[in-house]
Amino acid sequence: MKIALYAFDGITMFHLAAPLMVFSEVTRLDEAQDWQTRVWSDDAQQVRTAEGYSLGDLAGPEAIEWADIVIVPSWPVSLPPVDVELGSRIRQAHRRGAEVAGLCLGSFAIADTGILAGRPAVTHWTKMAELQARTTQTQPDSSVLYVDHGDVLTSAGTASSIDACLHIVRKHLGSAAATSVARSLVVAPHREGGQAQYIERPVTHAEDTTIADVLEWALARLHEPLPINRLAERAHMSRRSFIRQFQSATGTTPARWVLDRRLDEARSLLETTTKSIDDVATACGFGSTVTFRQNFASAFAVAPTTYRKQFAPRR
Repeated sequence: MKIALYAFDGITMFHLAAPLMVFSEVTRLDEAQDWQTRVWSDDAQQVRTAEGYSLGDLAGPEAIEWADIVIVPSWPVSLPPVDVELGSRIRQAHRRGAEVAGLCLGSFAIADTGILAGRPAVTHWTKMAELQARTTQTQPDSSVLYVDHGDVLTSAGTASSIDACLHIVRKHLGSAAATSVARSLVVAPHREGGQAQYIERPVTHAEDTTIADVLEWALARLHEPLPINRLAERAHMSRRSFIRQFQSATGTTPARWVLDRRLDEARSLLETTTKSIDDVATACGFGSTVTFRQNFASAFAVAPTTYRKQFAPRR
C-alpha cells in the first residue's frame, strides 16, 4: 500500500504526524511490510510548519501519481479554495482508482474537487456550517468521527485523524492489525461516537444494511433488555454468525456496542435533564443504579453526579 500525504506551508506538525505515526507503525506488522508513506508538496520545496519548523526532503507532485491512497491531512485555517492544479491531481488520482482522504480541515480541499458531491462528509465541528455553505452538494454529518464511502473518506477534527487512519488500516488489513497498531500507540482501536460529545448525540453507522437495521432498532430500545440472542433474532441470524458479522461491520462486539450506547444516552440525559440518577439508570437499560454507576465511572473516570455538574448547562 502506497500512501501520499500532502504538506503545505503552515500545516501543523500534529496533523502531519498523526497519519505518519499510524502508517509507520503498520510497517512493523508482518502482513504490511510493503506499506510505504511519502510526504509531498507542490514543488517539493521546503515546507514551514505552523510551529516554525522546516520540513525538507519532500517528494514532489509525482507522489500523488504513485499512491494508492492520497491524504490531505489538514488545510489552512483561512480555508482557501483548493488550487486548480492540486484539485486536478486529486481528481485524476480518484479517477484511476486511488482512495482519497481529507482529514480535519482537509475535508474542504476534497469537497472543493467535487468528488464528494451528493455524499455525507465531516470536518472539524467548528467548521461544519462553513463546509455546508461552501459546498451545497455535500451533506455535512457532525455525528461521526469519520465518513468512508470506500473511495473517499473525510474525518472530524484533530485527533479524529488517528481514528480515520486506524480505520484505513482496519479496512485493508483487518481488525486485528488495527488493534495491534492502536495498542502500540496506546490509543483506542475503535472509538465510538463522534464530535457529538460536544454538539449532539453520536450514532454508530454500519455499511452492512442488516447490521445497520439492528443498530437503529436497538437505539430505540435501550431501556429494554438487549441480550445478544435478541439482537441476533432481529437480524435473522444464528448467534455465532451475528457476532461475527456485527464485529466486521462495527469493529466492536454487540455487548460492548449496547453498553456504549447506553452510556451515551446516560450522558445525554445527565446533560439535558434533571432526572435522578436512579431514573437515568432505568431509562438507559441498566439493571440497577449500582451497575450504572460502576459502568459510568469505569468508562469516564468520573461519577454520574460529578459529570452532571461539569457538563450540564448552568440554570
